[in-house]
Amino acid sequence: MAEGKLYFRPIGFLYGPAADAAVEDGLALPLAGGPIAFTAAVLIEGNATNSRRRLFTAQALRNVRDSDLGAVLKRVTAPRPAYAGLSLTRPVLMGIVNVTPDSFSDGGLYDETEGAITHAAELAAAGAQIVDIGGESTRPGSDAVERDEELARVVPVLEGLAGSPAVISIDTRKSEVAKAAAKAGAKILNDVSALTYDPACMTVAAKAGLAVVLMHAQGEPKTMQENPTYDDVTLEVFDYLESRIEACVAAGIGRARIAADPGLGFGKTLAHNLSLLANLSLFHGLGVPLLVGASRKRFIGGLGQGKEPRSREPGSHAAAIAAAAQGVQILRVHDVAGSHQGLEVWRASMFGTEN
Repeated sequence: MAEGKLYFRPIGFLYGPAADAAVEDGLALPLAGGPIAFTAAVLIEGNATNSRRRLFTAQALRNVRDSDLGAVLKRVTAPRPAYAGLSLTRPVLMGIVNVTPDSFSDGGLYDETEGAITHAAELAAAGAQIVDIGGESTRPGSDAVERDEELARVVPVLEGLAGSPAVISIDTRKSEVAKAAAKAGAKILNDVSALTYDPACMTVAAKAGLAVVLMHAQGEPKTMQENPTYDDVTLEVFDYLESRIEACVAAGIGRARIAADPGLGFGKTLAHNLSLLANLSLFHGLGVPLLVGASRKRFIGGLGQGKEPRSREPGSHAAAIAAAAQGVQILRVHDVAGSHQGLEVWRASMFGTEN
């Protein structure tokens, strides 16, 4: 069947009792082993410059004998183990704490240690199961921060969060910061460069037992939005993340400790971001949990009246629900309380109040 690389995008989603019944009757397949099922899929064969697409029903896929397609199908449907100790049976919220003076949304609001610790505690109380601490802004046009300055910003905050009910994540590209964060209790390394900016990050993560988030970004933060170009953004981002996952596995970071992030807003135009958002289900073919961070991104303002980052919160909630509806397991957000409320209403309407 295959004539080149295979990509697989589940579509036709069902939720709750309808999903369970369809899977039992052989009319649907489970998405990443979770509570969402899909009734059909688009099979893409080829590459970013030359591909063809065909539609298959889940019923037909159950009897597939092509070994390549069977391997892809297994990655798409297999249950995801707990990530950093967290169950992924329902969306996990990662709350953002920027200990910086210049982050695009909340720079300067929590750049003092006590303020950042308090804010992190508030996010955890509001429903964040992960709190992501960052000491370097990677917004478009930003400059790199020196290692010692970044350490001075984040380490006191991390130490002050000892005993937090939330899993602590460090948002950094630097191995020395990752090492210090692990020593202070962080369990996740969230790296916008997918462990390429400082290759020693891979060794730190492997030795410290950190879970990692590998994100796609085209170019450096300083220049990434000047002219981002792709032949097929979805397939190219998939290929990049797949290669980084395999590099991490080869370096001793188990697949169960890896999550992938397509990097909305990092070297992407409005059209690129919307294409990724519409095709998130394809990334389940990576076989790892997915993280999406659309919160307050500039592309949301490009669709409505959202010049200021904080005014993009309604669009951020909509993007989070669009991601959750495609089975994305982790959502990185600023407004944890609002995101939690929106997701709970969506879940109740799709799955019922008992789930």
